[in-house]
Amino acid sequence: MAITYYGYPKCGSCRKAKAWLDAEGLSYHDVHIVETPPTIEELKKIVETSGLPLKKFYNTSGIKYRELGLKDQLPTMSDDEQFELLSSDGMLIKRPLVTNGSKVTLGFKESDFIENWKH
Repeated sequence: MAITYYGYPKCGSCRKAKAWLDAEGLSYHDVHIVETPPTIEELKKIVETSGLPLKKFYNTSGIKYRELGLKDQLPTMSDDEQFELLSSDGMLIKRPLVTNGSKVTLGFKESDFIENWKH
């Protein structure tokens, strides 16, 4: 299945991840995470596929996360509310987010990329 790469051009980790994918000769669908954040349905599928807790998908170092005081709000929010929030603003999502429908990586850690995306 095709790789979908959700990234933000000004993000350093995103640029490293993209450079790695390009160096490996991997083709991917490049999605600007702020202009076109994943839908609620896409996020639910990605989170389920990843096996990671929903809270891992938040960009906790982001300005928006801090502005909204999400550290204190998230524990009291339902999953549906969190999915709605994440899908409403790509800046809240940890990036880059890379998936092919059966695998997911969050952020850029070269060892994870080698394990998941190297052929």
